[in-house]
Amino acid sequence: MKITLITVGKIKEKYLKDAIAEYSKRLSKYCKLTIVEVADEKTPDQASETVEEAIRTKEGERILKVIKDDMYVITLEIGGAMLSSEELSAKIEKLGIQGKSSIAFIIGGSIGLGKTVLARSDYALSFSKMTFPHQLMRVILLEQIYRSYRIINAEPYHK
Repeated sequence: MKITLITVGKIKEKYLKDAIAEYSKRLSKYCKLTIVEVADEKTPDQASETVEEAIRTKEGERILKVIKDDMYVITLEIGGAMLSSEELSAKIEKLGIQGKSSIAFIIGGSIGLGKTVLARSDYALSFSKMTFPHQLMRVILLEQIYRSYRIINAEPYHK
């Protein structure tokens, strides 16, 4: 299975880079992981909805360029489905059984995802009604994907 994380912006903090590297290493046993960072746009303070929508559109164009036709696209959205770790692992396993060999998880920038990216999404996933920093979300998502593979393979880790 190929897993691609498509994210907006770069990680600056060393502790987040270290955590991402650790989960990437752990996941290499289970899947081919690729992390693609697309450039983010500077969002001015108190930006109008029109300006924010223009920013989401620009970032969205960059995201869409990276998505391949055969990818099953899962967008991270506050309004998406909230799954348990077991349910996420079952979803990943089921996609593999259905012949989907490439899954793309998309994490938007600080103001979210544009309409064109949401329209391309095959599944909307939410981790919480709370808002998390998009950089930290990468670590949380990678940990859950790793946990999913441990559950799928009936290996100890998930408690």
